Amino acid sequence: MLSKTKGVVLHSTKYSDTSWIVTMYTEMYGRTSFMVRGVTNKRSTTKAAFFQPLSLVDMDLFYNPVKEIHSIKDIRIDLPLTGIPFDPAKNAIALFISELLFRSIKLSTPDENLFLFLSQSIEVLDCTHEVPANFHLIFMLKLTRFLGFEPHLNNETGKYFDLINGEFMSAKPLHAHYVTDARAVNLCWLDAIDYFNMKELTLSRMQRGEVLNTLIEYYRLHIPGFHGLNSLAVLQSIFD
Repeated sequence: MLSKTKGVVLHSTKYSDTSWIVTMYTEMYGRTSFMVRGVTNKRSTTKAAFFQPLSLVDMDLFYNPVKEIHSIKDIRIDLPLTGIPFDPAKNAIALFISELLFRSIKLSTPDENLFLFLSQSIEVLDCTHEVPANFHLIFMLKLTRFLGFEPHLNNETGKYFDLINGEFMSAKPLHAHYVTDARAVNLCWLDAIDYFNMKELTLSRMQRGEVLNTLIEYYRLHIPGFHGLNSLAVLQSIFD
């Protein structure tokens, strides 16, 4: 079936000398994989630059619901990225976010609000002038809403934040997966901001690292098979 959709590039794997398998989150079909041929062929109109992490593309495709891998008839850049490919910090964040999405979004279920959140987030990251040091933390926390395990951070009456149940508790949980004191407070502060006032939250390198590790642990506890992110080391090296 020939159809049209927009997509966000999450991951690319070399299949042969001239072909890639590209995984995207698409507006119409959710997480979808494509066989893309002729990527490295100089005469091909399908360029490798179309499939960089978090590229926003517009496609005509052949979609078959009984197949796992589909074909692209024509592809175009939907939003030209002018910041992410050329800024080392933004590029590191894009690599981190694309891997996070690739490892977090498992089902081929379309979600219009999720796609809108992704496209708006990418545009903000690309266009913001200063290095957005808190961007990836805000993104991770807001993404949980669409993945079905958004934490309840608006009730600080408890001292302990339970990472398994995603809520504050007055008594220490009967397991080791919780945070307390400054780490819990920083999560609450993070929950209170967005992309447009993220500069108002000032975190030291150590605090930012603690929040990031807490969020990664939170994802690990709520997503089967989530064992960490290879791009984390790159991100940490940039912001260190």
